[in-house]
Amino acid sequence: MDYLQLYENWMSDARLSEEARREMLSLSDAEKEYRFGAELEFGTAGMRGIIGYGVNMMNVYTVRRATQGLAAYIGEMPSGAKERGVVISYDTRRCSRLFAEASAAVLAKNGIRAYLFDRVHPVPMLSFAVRRLHAAAGIMITASHNPKEYNGYKVYGEDGAQLSPESSAVISRYIRSIDDFLSVEGEQNSPLIRPVPKEVDEAYFDEIASLSLSPEAVKACGKDLKLVYTPVHGSGYVPVTTILKRLGINATVVEEQVAEDPEFSTVEIPNPEFKETLSLGIALANKIKADVVFGTDPDSDRLGVAVKNDEGEFVALSGNQVGILLLDYILTRLKERGELPENSAVVSSFVSTGMAQAVCESFGVAHIETPVGFKFIGEKIKEWEANKKYTFVFGFEESCGYLHGTHARDKDAVVASMVCAEMVCYYAYIGKTVYARLREIYAKYGFTQDKNISIKYGGLHAMEEMNAVVGNLKGVFAEEIGGMRVLAVRDYSVGERRAADGSRRTIDIPKCNCIYYELEGGSFVCVRPSGTEPKLKIYYSIRAKDEAAAETLFSSAKEDFSHLLEEAKERK
Repeated sequence: MDYLQLYENWMSDARLSEEARREMLSLSDAEKEYRFGAELEFGTAGMRGIIGYGVNMMNVYTVRRATQGLAAYIGEMPSGAKERGVVISYDTRRCSRLFAEASAAVLAKNGIRAYLFDRVHPVPMLSFAVRRLHAAAGIMITASHNPKEYNGYKVYGEDGAQLSPESSAVISRYIRSIDDFLSVEGEQNSPLIRPVPKEVDEAYFDEIASLSLSPEAVKACGKDLKLVYTPVHGSGYVPVTTILKRLGINATVVEEQVAEDPEFSTVEIPNPEFKETLSLGIALANKIKADVVFGTDPDSDRLGVAVKNDEGEFVALSGNQVGILLLDYILTRLKERGELPENSAVVSSFVSTGMAQAVCESFGVAHIETPVGFKFIGEKIKEWEANKKYTFVFGFEESCGYLHGTHARDKDAVVASMVCAEMVCYYAYIGKTVYARLREIYAKYGFTQDKNISIKYGGLHAMEEMNAVVGNLKGVFAEEIGGMRVLAVRDYSVGERRAADGSRRTIDIPKCNCIYYELEGGSFVCVRPSGTEPKLKIYYSIRAKDEAAAETLFSSAKEDFSHLLEEAKERK
């Protein structure tokens, strides 16, 4: 069936809402093709798309269909899964509450208990609630840090982690078997729909408060710490301010960004990775002479941080820099307290900074790499709890995602805010700044320039085009990039490492469409299509003796790799 016929079928269906009909009447031919020329895919990160009506969009019909697929999956689980139920949370985006209620109604129609939060709650609290309530699954309505036009639907397993690729594939098959998008119904007023018990929130705060590493420093310096926090109109406001207050640190909040505004009207994109997103917080921090600025994204799983440099100016730290600072701080404090397990392990995605390995080695801690996606870090926690091989200490991704503790199995900007605030107090307690500690880390391990570049794609075939570029790179082998010898190329789509001498070995890691160039000196270049937005992402991690040398190498590497990409685009 072509897209125009599918569009007409929707328009002529009496079950289509009048709101949907009015919106669809105004569509251009190009918009009709985009909305009906492909289906919004349910992948390993669930679904994410632009809000609007059509089979390739986020709307109540695609959400109901996805939930029906989840219901079928739960129906195949061992007896008792329906009674254990599904926990549902949502953030401040457009239609988030509507989609959450629609999901609960479909589950109830299928005889599955649904626990629905009464107000916005972030990703980590959803992950915690799934485990606390022994639920069979969880649903999070969010598009994370995407622009305001987007929303999404993420599914969590009973372990509190995002679904594995294998489980996602099963649910996807159930979803695809439903040809009639408008046929799925819910039961809105079912007694199976229940509120999440209030004790879950308190248990969460008790759990993360128990992870405190520097209570003495907080007691001595917390009352004088000037911290500015912005929730960027998202779900982090209540939990972040609650845990900071419990520590004894009263944050000054950016009032203009407290409101749950689905338009995110004070920022271009609600992504704390960007300094621009923290600009109002930095302005307030300069006004009140604050020490540090925190910002969280709409679903509060990412934390952005800005600190003062040696000149007293605020600089926004990258996700890699915050990750390394937290890694160094957590390992330092655990060691000082005599609480660092002998089988400690740290997990980071393989596109995160190459410094992680060096820091872990200095503490005698194992460092494990995973593909991009915090679900893979969550899987490691689950695996090690079962086989006792390692004790999870810390996990992070370069995209401002961090987890200390095992209370959640996804990124947690709430606990990250707590640990970061403690870290600031700890360094003040021993007479230094966070920025000074960062410089000490660079002096000890060598400077690493970590930069990410995204190439935007558009249109109906964006994902196909991006995957084709990465696929074509597999046939391109460079001897050097930016003057640095290529030691090996990792093809994660087949799990193989091909060395410069031609030797090959298998990589024991979940497969994904990604090419990774190992360079001499511990540097790397990596390219992959984003799984959540139409962007081809290129990661550079360049190690050198100092910042100037790293910047020179980065410029050369960027120029050389752009030529490789152009060659890949031209290959057929």
